[in-house]
Amino acid sequence: MAMGSRDSERQEQLWVARGSIPQAPGHPFYRRLNQLLAKYGFDRFVEDLCRPFYHEHLGRPSVPPGVYFRMLLIGYFEGLDSERGIAWRCEDSLTLRKFLGYDLTESTPDHSSLSRIRERIDLQTHQQVFGWVLKVLSERGLLKGKSLGIDATTLEANAAMRSIVRRDTGQSYSEFMIGLAKASGIETPTREDLARIDRSRKRKASNKDWQSPSDPDAKITKMKDGRTHLAHKAEHAVDLQSGAIAAVTLQPADRGDTDSLALTLQQAQENLKGAAGQGDESPAQQDGSAEESCPDEHKIVEVVADKGYHSNRTCRELSEAKIRSYFSEPHKGRRQWKGKEAERRAVYANRRRIRGERGKGLLRKRGELLERPFAHCYETGGMRRVHLRGHPNILKRLLIHTVGFNLALVMRSIYGIGKPRRLQDGLPAAVSALFGIILTLLHALVGRQSDPADRRAPLAPIPVLTASRRRP
Repeated sequence: MAMGSRDSERQEQLWVARGSIPQAPGHPFYRRLNQLLAKYGFDRFVEDLCRPFYHEHLGRPSVPPGVYFRMLLIGYFEGLDSERGIAWRCEDSLTLRKFLGYDLTESTPDHSSLSRIRERIDLQTHQQVFGWVLKVLSERGLLKGKSLGIDATTLEANAAMRSIVRRDTGQSYSEFMIGLAKASGIETPTREDLARIDRSRKRKASNKDWQSPSDPDAKITKMKDGRTHLAHKAEHAVDLQSGAIAAVTLQPADRGDTDSLALTLQQAQENLKGAAGQGDESPAQQDGSAEESCPDEHKIVEVVADKGYHSNRTCRELSEAKIRSYFSEPHKGRRQWKGKEAERRAVYANRRRIRGERGKGLLRKRGELLERPFAHCYETGGMRRVHLRGHPNILKRLLIHTVGFNLALVMRSIYGIGKPRRLQDGLPAAVSALFGIILTLLHALVGRQSDPADRRAPLAPIPVLTASRRRP
């Protein structure tokens, strides 16, 4: 038999039998996820939502909206940060093709199709898809909305610090520094001269003076690791009873926590009302013959946050809104309350609550349930650095990313697995447990066949394989 070579010419087949095309059984997680989406009519819902963005007769059939949203969900479940990476993975994987409903002979949408669809479908539609998943959580009893935890994190923007320009003159940073050097008497400044002058300047990266020409929504801020970078601020409102994300907002990175809290709480209350169906009036309610059903359903009762959200104003506003605050209080020394009676009552009431047993329990739960979505959405989910520009575009992707997190809660409540990789992580543990059972049976069998005096001796410890979660 002659040896084959990859460089030799191959005759392409004119016809390929459908039965000879390789087929994949599909990942069990994605099969069950498709069944869940079909059970609640996801495709019909998004097609009705997106119908106004397409012409009824003109043009060729577009990518189905259900496929577009599924590809964004794949970005969360597979930890893909960019739309280009999502398109490549879907084109390459037989399992994901089956999840999207594409055969091997069909081409999956490329990244440019995803970009065009994202620009065509507005932000409100993405928000309605987020609300649809909240309704699914509410029907399954996974959304209460009485106790909410609020926290924020920074997302690295798709813009470089070296490209910032002055807001007043449009000068780049290097041109501005050369002008300062010449004004100080240095005719031909070197890089060392510029660095020495730059070190002596204060507030040299202020958002009032500088902006990014490619992404004006990005703000200069200090990241979690201490680096100064252009970034955005993502804030979550999480249900402390189930861990579901009730709302997500994207705000400027230089906006303080006390200023961003009101917008996130307002969005969370609207989402919770929509999940409870309070925004839809029945014919009986329109005639005035029945009162509004469940007026207190999913009403926010208490808010838990860290000390960054604590201020006189936030405590007073929540108290006036009949919402109990559980904010960790920073040490501020002796306070002066002259003319601030309402603020004093609100701050002291918050202090009494966080010192009680319930308050301590809520603060502990906040640390657990609010850090988990950040880890799933931005660390393993791949969204710590965004590849889009502009708050509307980033928020569209961010909303569907958190939709994937909420759907994972539903999948975990039904099947015990919230992500496809959980099956891979569970395999070593299953093999370890199987080996432990086999070794236990062998020890018991040897003990029966041995001498009675030997059976009274303690058996040697059973070696159990430990499941390592580190992947190569």
